[in-house]
Amino acid sequence: MGNKKLNALLSVLVIALIVWMVKGTFMQPGVNDLKGGFKEVAHYRNENNTGPIQHVFSVSVKDTAVAELETYGNFMPHHKGGNTKVYFFLEGTEVPDKLYAGKENFDPQYNTYCIALYEKTAMGNTSIGKNPFK
Repeated sequence: MGNKKLNALLSVLVIALIVWMVKGTFMQPGVNDLKGGFKEVAHYRNENNTGPIQHVFSVSVKDTAVAELETYGNFMPHHKGGNTKVYFFLEGTEVPDKLYAGKENFDPQYNTYCIALYEKTAMGNTSIGKNPFK
């Protein structure tokens, strides 16, 4: 009789542990859970899979007062030895919809509308700069 109770208790504990692990796996926060009203407008990724991979994003933001810009940038894809840049623009202003590789990633006419730049380098160092073109 005592063996059945022990087996039942262990079964309940194992099931509770599995439910807890599955819940933790599927309930992870993501980009949609961040404050600020982010909307990705454009994305560029170079086609060079043998060298450094470059990701460039242009993103509109509704509310900069509560926006979690660095956290949003950390959610973006990054490859070892590559570079990731996220340009942030206020919603309602002009946002580039075509991005390019290199130092200038979009048409300079959009520079005045860029409110912040998140960058993750090949070494994994992150930085965020407000008004990068002023």
